[in-house]
Amino acid sequence: MEQQLRNLMTSNVFTVNESQTIQEAAAMMSESNIGALPVINNNGQMVGIITDRDITLRSTAQGEAAQTPVSQVMTAQQVVQGTPDMDVRQAAELMSQQQIRRLPVVENGQIIGMVALGDLAVDNQFDGAAGQALSSISTPSAPQK
Repeated sequence: MEQQLRNLMTSNVFTVNESQTIQEAAAMMSESNIGALPVINNNGQMVGIITDRDITLRSTAQGEAAQTPVSQVMTAQQVVQGTPDMDVRQAAELMSQQQIRRLPVVENGQIIGMVALGDLAVDNQFDGAAGQALSSISTPSAPQK
């Protein structure tokens, strides 16, 4: 029987509201030693995700102010998500295909967990799937000119 994400996910997920500033998001990431925060609206529905890379490339590099709302730099369209009943191998394949290192686990529009590539690698049962996903995720891209 395959393992479900609900058995592997981190359920204590820090989130940020879409109206909070990127400075607040960055401070939360720093304090919690995490690289991504699911973004929620006032109803608690997940509307996007913001990563440390988003903050660097979409705000700092563009000269945006620290008071810029998260909603202006987050990834909002087609945020890749998993479900608690999703098979771990399916999740690893999805992460590999989409070249992502973190997968929000959503149920009824609410964020209930997060699975990182490292979570898959820690469990020896899924080490091969994690390695394959990492290989696909880490495929280098050429610098843009």
